[in-house]
Amino acid sequence: MDEIFGIPAPLLFGQLLLGLINGAFYALLSLGLAVIFGMLNVINFTHGAQFMMGAFVAWMLLNWAGLGYWWALLVAPLVVGLTGVIIEKTMISRLYKLDHLYGLLLTFGVGLVIEGVFRNEFGSSGMPYRIPAELQGSWDLGFMFMPIYRGWVVIVAIVACLATWLVIEKTKIGSYLRAATENPALVQAFGINVPRMMTLTYGAGVALAAFAGVLAAPIYSVNPQMGANLIIIVFAVVVIGGMGSILGSVVTGFTLGVIEGLTKVFWPEASSTVIFVVMAIVLLTRPAGLFGRA
Repeated sequence: MDEIFGIPAPLLFGQLLLGLINGAFYALLSLGLAVIFGMLNVINFTHGAQFMMGAFVAWMLLNWAGLGYWWALLVAPLVVGLTGVIIEKTMISRLYKLDHLYGLLLTFGVGLVIEGVFRNEFGSSGMPYRIPAELQGSWDLGFMFMPIYRGWVVIVAIVACLATWLVIEKTKIGSYLRAATENPALVQAFGINVPRMMTLTYGAGVALAAFAGVLAAPIYSVNPQMGANLIIIVFAVVVIGGMGSILGSVVTGFTLGVIEGLTKVFWPEASSTVIFVVMAIVLLTRPAGLFGRA
């Protein structure tokens, strides 16, 4: 199996793997956005900065506290999720009864402030974050060598996405969340603290972004602009999958990552725009997105 469609097999499978990895990050980030929008009706433009904060917290834990990657996977989402809770309680909660535009403008501004603070403190150059010893090396698959860490990222992203979907769609907590988005007054009448639920939902969405940031730290250099480079693509993924659709975000994220990776092989010039072309086509044919509701 030296060539496939005239393309060297290692190149084709290498780009397919790269597409799956990008798709894993697209899926995790768009999942957090979909959770926040679906439950709170807030377009969270701070998401890219919170993704970056997850990577930076992992870097700080390693260099300042001596805590490695495995601790960072647990601690960083909790720390960044707590900052999300503070942002929601102090700012976003005041905008729920206003037009979506106010939330978009607020979160866009907060994201710029966070990015500016980190750029002022750490500069714009990237800082390395080493792969944990247990995940170094590669697997020989016969037709290609797969770096163990990159395979780990894809597997963990799939598990995290499925777990989030199951919690929201198949548990009592998820049913309360869905009901609160439809009729918060009725849910409140049953003794459920809806404001607290919405705060925790925002914190959970932010924690997902931070979790993705920790996974990304050993692959991309840790720098203040790493989230800004992804957030526009991730918003395109959310629009294509359907605003607020959990399943749509996951499926669309991985699919578009693979499409982007294959486009780099067969038509490299179009690889940076193919996702936006797909978004335009979807919006023309299904304005609510592939999995969204009108």
